[in-house]
Amino acid sequence: GGQRALAQQTFSYGGLEKRGVRLVHDAVSEVDTTEKTLITRGGLMSGFDKLILSPGIDLRWNALEGYGEAEAEILPHAWKAGPQTALLKRQLDAMDDGGLVVMTVPPAPYRCPPGPYERASLIAHYLKTQKPRAKLLVLDEKASFSKMPLFLEAWQKHYPDHLEWRGRDNDGRVSRVDAQSRTLHTDFETIHADVANIIPPQKAGTIAERAGVSDATGWCPINPVSFESALMPGIYVLGDATVAAPMPKSAFSASLQAKICAIAIARELSGRAPTPTVLANTCYSYITPGAAVSISGVYSNRDGQLTSVPGAGGISPLNAPDNVRSAEAAQAAAWFSTVTQDAFA
Repeated sequence: GGQRALAQQTFSYGGLEKRGVRLVHDAVSEVDTTEKTLITRGGLMSGFDKLILSPGIDLRWNALEGYGEAEAEILPHAWKAGPQTALLKRQLDAMDDGGLVVMTVPPAPYRCPPGPYERASLIAHYLKTQKPRAKLLVLDEKASFSKMPLFLEAWQKHYPDHLEWRGRDNDGRVSRVDAQSRTLHTDFETIHADVANIIPPQKAGTIAERAGVSDATGWCPINPVSFESALMPGIYVLGDATVAAPMPKSAFSASLQAKICAIAIARELSGRAPTPTVLANTCYSYITPGAAVSISGVYSNRDGQLTSVPGAGGISPLNAPDNVRSAEAAQAAAWFSTVTQDAFA
C-alpha cells in the first residue's frame, strides 16, 4: 500500500549481540538428532543439549498448477518479505490506471490467517487513491476467513468499487495459472490480470523436515506445554511451523511461544517439569491506513492439548464509529513497536 518503507520493517540483531548472544549468520544444512549435532553450509559443526527451531514457512511449489519458483518472479507471492514485497509494489506502481489486480488465497493453514485480507484492504486503498479506475479481485479457496464480518463491512464501506472477494462457493478456487500471459483459470472462468499476487499453499520451513520434526501434513506437532517436538525429544519448535491450533500462525503467537519455551527449558535444565499456563493472541489488521480491526484469543495448554478458553477473546465490534477503528490503528502501531523492541532491542 506504500504506507511504510521496507527499511521500517527491517531490524538488526545488534541488540542480541549486546546481550551476549553469539550469532552465526549461516544456514543449517544438516541436523543429526542421534549425535545431537548440526552442521551449517559454511562448515560449522555444533553440538547441542537442547535445540530450538523457528523454521518459518516454505511455499509448496507447483501445488497450484503452473506456479513454481520461476513463475514467482513474474507473479509474486510476497509471502516472504523482502525482494518479493518490492517486486509486487513495483508491479502495482507500473500498472496503468484501469488495470485489474488479482490475488489468490490458499486453503488453510498458512502464515497469518487474516494477512491476505489486510493486504487486500491496503491494495484497494492504494488503487482508490492512486489509480481510481483500477480494481482488485480476490479469489479465495475458502468459504470463510478470519475477521470475515469486519473485513466485509470495511470493504463495503471503503472500497465498493475497488475490491471484489469471491469465495469457494462463488468460483473462487484457482486451478491453474499461466505466468507468461498472466492468466488464472477457475472452474468456470479464465481471468487475465495486469498484476497477479499468487499466495500458494505452505508448509513448515525446510529445516523442519531435515530435523525430523515435521509430519505428513508438512507442519510440526508439538507438546503445547513446552513446545518440544512431539516427534524428536530435545528439539523445540516455535511459530508458524507448529501445529498449535487454535493458536494462529501469527507474530504475537510466536513471540509468546518463545517465552513459554524458554521458561520450560530453564525448568527442565534445573530438574523441574514444565507447568501448564495460559496463552493469548491478539492480531490487528489495517482496513485503511488510519483504521484497524482486531481479533483476540485466550488458550489453555492443560492436559496436553491447546484449547480455547470459553468466553475469552473475540473480534472488534461491528458498526463501530470511526474513532474506535482509529484507536485500534493506534493500538496496532503500539503493538508493532513493542513486539519488535521485545525481539530485537
